[in-house]
Amino acid sequence: MRRIAYFLAWGIVALVLGVGSAWWGVKKSPLNSQTIQVGAWEGSTLAGSLDADMYTRARIAVSALLALSRAETMYFIARFDDAGKALRSRCTYRISGVPPKARWWSITAYADDMFLFDAANAHYSLNGTTAKLDANGQFEFTTGAQEQVGSYWIPTPGDRGLVLTLRLYNPEPTLQNNPASLQAPTIVALGDCQP
Repeated sequence: MRRIAYFLAWGIVALVLGVGSAWWGVKKSPLNSQTIQVGAWEGSTLAGSLDADMYTRARIAVSALLALSRAETMYFIARFDDAGKALRSRCTYRISGVPPKARWWSITAYADDMFLFDAANAHYSLNGTTAKLDANGQFEFTTGAQEQVGSYWIPTPGDRGLVLTLRLYNPEPTLQNNPASLQAPTIVALGDCQP
């Protein structure tokens, strides 16, 4: 009986360690050397690559991204604003920049569970088709619980984490070869919003 209890205890310890290490590897482990940071945005040069390790593939699967090759699609994710503060749905942010050098692009706002927010105005993202450029060739939009008059607004109701995803479809070869050359959109908090 003691032998069964001994093996059962070690079996439980092994199961907890195995599941715990897998969870940590996918959700919490430090990013590998193939991750690039451009402003508040981060991307992986291994996404969609045959060289991607099992943890990179798992992270991409958990993040709900379809990982195509860099020639087809590049992905950048922002979980922090330009000041380094965690993005929150209740806060208002201005996202602005020049259109990325790609055939088509979009920036989508997700809740921290990687599902879209309930948007009564049906604005979930801004893209190369819906973006209005100013005299300097820049786009601008806001996210937050409250609409900002005069701005393209993506509603992010509630009080939870916010994740912005920048997708580039058929990026120009110079960007494919050097993802760090992206002119990353800025993410600036409007007003005083504590995380």
